Amino acid sequence: MSVNVHPTGIHHLAVMTGDMKSQIEFFSDVLGCRLVAIFDMHGVPGGIHAFLELSEDCQFSLVQLPETAGVETVIGQTHAGWGGGNAAPGTMQHLAFKADSREDLIALRDRIRSRGVNVYGPIDHGMCQSIYFAGPENLTLEVAWSDSAIEPARWLDASAAAKVGIDADDMAAYSAPKAYAGEGGAVPQPPYDPAKPHQAMDLDRYKQVLALPDEVLWQMASYPEPPVKEAAE
Repeated sequence: MSVNVHPTGIHHLAVMTGDMKSQIEFFSDVLGCRLVAIFDMHGVPGGIHAFLELSEDCQFSLVQLPETAGVETVIGQTHAGWGGGNAAPGTMQHLAFKADSREDLIALRDRIRSRGVNVYGPIDHGMCQSIYFAGPENLTLEVAWSDSAIEPARWLDASAAAKVGIDADDMAAYSAPKAYAGEGGAVPQPPYDPAKPHQAMDLDRYKQVLALPDEVLWQMASYPEPPVKEAAE
């Protein structure tokens, strides 16, 4: 059987905040997520980075920079405002967390309501059942539960795909990506191509980072030590 390298889940989702404390309080108290890390953001002067645990290998992350609170929120541009709302391309439309059972989904609805926060649902979408609510700073939030994996034969709708320019050949290719097992780290950094997606950082700095050998970047930019030293025994 061939090995196919692909992402296996979400390690963390990072959301900007202008009020770190209110976000942490909401996700800790209203949703019951344990705060597991808060520290000066690596390589970003003035930045604070926090992580709340969703599971052992999945976290919800918050980032606050000194200027974040002064950035205007515009519903329909920066934020969708609700699950059917518009927002600019590349921005987060909504964030859906996972419940492990329908009983847990209802219990989470109870928890959210017990904190005075409005939440509606569940609504049955076939592939999942969902409840909907809002978080601080106009976050559009959902909790969803599925009783089984998505069955592609029932959910790949050719007529919907055609509306966004995906034809039958595209659908076949996208639903069965070519397997790739990696090459042991031997693939070199490709030349900078402006037609490809790129991080929106200072271009000269970005090209300098791309030019660094991988092992040099590892040495220069890694921050492996936690900020709190272990207590002496």
